[in-house]
Amino acid sequence: MINLNNFPPPPAFWWHGWSPAAMLRVHGEDALTFLQGQFSQDLRPAGVTQPAAYGLWLNPKGRVLADSFALVAGPAEVWLVSYYSAAADLRAHLERHIVADDAGIEDHTEEWRALAVGGNGAAAWLRASAGAEPPDLGSFTRVGGGGWMFRGRRGADPSWEWLAPAGALPACDAAAEITAGAMERMRVAAGVPVVPADIGPGDLPHEGGIDTASVSYTKGCYVGQEVMARLRTGTIRRRLARLRGMGTLPPNGTALFQGARKIGALRSTCDDGAGGWIGLAMLTLLGLEPAAPIAFAPEAPATVRLFVPPS
Repeated sequence: MINLNNFPPPPAFWWHGWSPAAMLRVHGEDALTFLQGQFSQDLRPAGVTQPAAYGLWLNPKGRVLADSFALVAGPAEVWLVSYYSAAADLRAHLERHIVADDAGIEDHTEEWRALAVGGNGAAAWLRASAGAEPPDLGSFTRVGGGGWMFRGRRGADPSWEWLAPAGALPACDAAAEITAGAMERMRVAAGVPVVPADIGPGDLPHEGGIDTASVSYTKGCYVGQEVMARLRTGTIRRRLARLRGMGTLPPNGTALFQGARKIGALRSTCDDGAGGWIGLAMLTLLGLEPAAPIAFAPEAPATVRLFVPPS
């Protein structure tokens, strides 16, 4: 019998050091205007003086090419930060769309490092160590020494990212360091997808459930906007779902079956810290039986269950 709720909890106050996959500076007189026409999220929200928006870079069919945070330093300077979308790919995508815009792109990825912090005490530690107020969702804070601080996407609870030039971040001795594996477990357990592993060029934002956090339905035109508008009231046939199983960790891409019928495939998997594994899988919604067990082959023993059914 699979216990669906016995995850080891993260430490009460934790930190994790990481390096961004992309840290791009977009600059020039048309920088903000250009990005506003490409990014799925609004970079000019009313009443926000220092916007930090999480959004997507889509193709004209609404498929997800990359994701990033966009830190709007001003109309002529925007920084793009991504956990997993490669700097070279994101830069190439943007440069293909620069026509007559006064906008240039600089890659500073190798020069920056980051600290993720969360749990009780995180906000107080950031105030004391950074000398700045941890920002609310949707905005960023500048930190002395040229750094940035904004809300992250690590799990179900609030966390912050502090980015700074390499060597400028302080030690976080007051908190427990957690490994990359523990961070992955926290993310998957909360159902937070990453691009492009969970949602990629063959997928729509709504299939990953990230449209609420990453798509604006009120801003002007951007690449993929017409598809997003149709999907807002339309029906999707697939959805990313959370699963749990026992035994050996299955590889990403493993096919999933209910009876003789293939229902989807795993996208991300990780050790659950309790003798089994958890994962995210893209599943068809047509004929899916949420309460029924799932197998790795047609008519094989079913050892996997949905612990949060897709909606």
